[in-house]
Amino acid sequence: MFIEFRSAVEGAVAAALSARDLPTDDLGIEEPPEGVDAVLASSAAFRLASEVGAPPPKVAADVAAEIDPADYDYLGEITTQGPYLNFAPSDDYYADTLAAAGDEAYGQRPSKGESVVVEHTSANPTGPVHVGRARNPIIGDAIANAIDYAGYDVERHYYVNDAGRQIAVFTWAYERFDESDLPEPEREKPDYELVRYYRKGNSYLEAADEAAVAAAEAEIEAIMQGLEEGDEETYERVTEVVDTVLEGMTQTLSRLPAQFDEFVKETRFMRSGATDDVIDRLQALDEALYEEEAWQLDLSEHGIEKNFVFLRSDGTTLYTTRDIAHHEWKFENFDRAVTVIGEDHKLTFEQLRETLELLGHDTEQLDQQFYSWVNLPGGEGMSTREGTGIDIDDLLDEAVSRAREEVEDRMDDRIREDELDEDDVDRIARQVGIGAVRYDIVAKQPSKTITFEWERALDFEAQSAPYVQYVHARCRGILDGETVPESIDAEVLEAPEERDLLRTIARFPAVIEQVAEDLEPHRVATYTRAFAERFNAFYRECPVLDAESEEVQAARLALVAAAAHTIGNALDVLGVAAPESM
Repeated sequence: MFIEFRSAVEGAVAAALSARDLPTDDLGIEEPPEGVDAVLASSAAFRLASEVGAPPPKVAADVAAEIDPADYDYLGEITTQGPYLNFAPSDDYYADTLAAAGDEAYGQRPSKGESVVVEHTSANPTGPVHVGRARNPIIGDAIANAIDYAGYDVERHYYVNDAGRQIAVFTWAYERFDESDLPEPEREKPDYELVRYYRKGNSYLEAADEAAVAAAEAEIEAIMQGLEEGDEETYERVTEVVDTVLEGMTQTLSRLPAQFDEFVKETRFMRSGATDDVIDRLQALDEALYEEEAWQLDLSEHGIEKNFVFLRSDGTTLYTTRDIAHHEWKFENFDRAVTVIGEDHKLTFEQLRETLELLGHDTEQLDQQFYSWVNLPGGEGMSTREGTGIDIDDLLDEAVSRAREEVEDRMDDRIREDELDEDDVDRIARQVGIGAVRYDIVAKQPSKTITFEWERALDFEAQSAPYVQYVHARCRGILDGETVPESIDAEVLEAPEERDLLRTIARFPAVIEQVAEDLEPHRVATYTRAFAERFNAFYRECPVLDAESEEVQAARLALVAAAAHTIGNALDVLGVAAPESM
């Protein structure tokens, strides 16, 4: 309802300004001043005061006098305070919000008939995914969820680097060394088993004598050339390594959970001839030149000082070259292409966008969200090649273990009294532990570096995942065994806490629309914290099952059901479980 209410406010202010022959290019729609009982305000009087030649409060009063709330859906009382026009909603706003949020799918917008591909994670298949990269699948999955909720047809893609030097080194090492040359794997998972070959290969290349390294490099170069030439045997050798590692990586990602609709491989565009076609068109550009033994684009006249290298002297392409073909394929198949990627790739994406424009593409449909890194206290290094750092599997195991301790501590009486069995404790520990990791990471603005801290993430009292999850569990506890009547009189929900909660519920679809547009899922987390505060205030002040009348009880049960749907779906967007009990 908030979206409709905002539209009504905008229409009312625009019409009032036009009636007084005032410009409508900036309506000044914003949050109302603190302490004002309104949902939206207009500060247009600030801007127009000098033009009108009257004090802002006078301008605000004159504009307000032009508006009849009865002409607009959901507009209630309109007041002024200084230069502000303040807009409160009508009773219908609350009643329709309660009815709309009674649907379990509340927050999911009607289909927009547009397709969006969200590419995220795309960690090189050279070993387990480490904590430093944990932000990519978590943010990426939440962005995809929000876009899906906003009514777009979404596909989630993992772009697989199966053609670069690292993969050639990995394939060579896998074929060069025996199991007996390797240490025991850290876990019985495919990625952990194979990463031993990759690490062994890199250590060998660093320590072996010159002749041995030269021989190894020749074999590695042959693998890279074989891929460029479309040699089927080389492709099958590389695929065996890549697919095995990906199997283990996806097992880890599914724990978050982060699921993918398609794994798109770089070699797809090499084998189809798309990369060769890109090279021909790039070489024909005025910006193309050959220097320092490579073909490259001079983008300095387009504001980018570093040249874009797209072909080596030996005829091998680069990741960036193949990514041009990849994005042209995206443009052919989707209305919008979103990439979630580390901030260290900003320059590469500037070059990519400019190159695509030089090739004649409209890059308005191309969006990206850059993220900064996740650190752990102490600043541990994270390198797959060196085998250092902490993997996501380690982080999730620790999260579930710590959550289980917290759950057992808090629910000791219920466990002793057999209200919760071992399966319940396991479920809650898993939901809370993994939810804490996801929530703590996604709750921060993507561009800001964060340090993950257990005490904050697992704090049931602070504004963390458990704090928000408990709201959903509390809603379900109230509703357990109760039936929400079909006929509800929303006008009996008169308490400030009831109205505040309904106003917060009404905003949820607008939050979804905003996140789908600006790709900042931390806004959903911010919303859930505000929601939890509103619900807890309602819970303290407004008894539900012991309400003063059957009519009020019925309305409050409906409000709790609406709250459960709202917070459950908000957590779903974030990829955080919404426990039925805690």
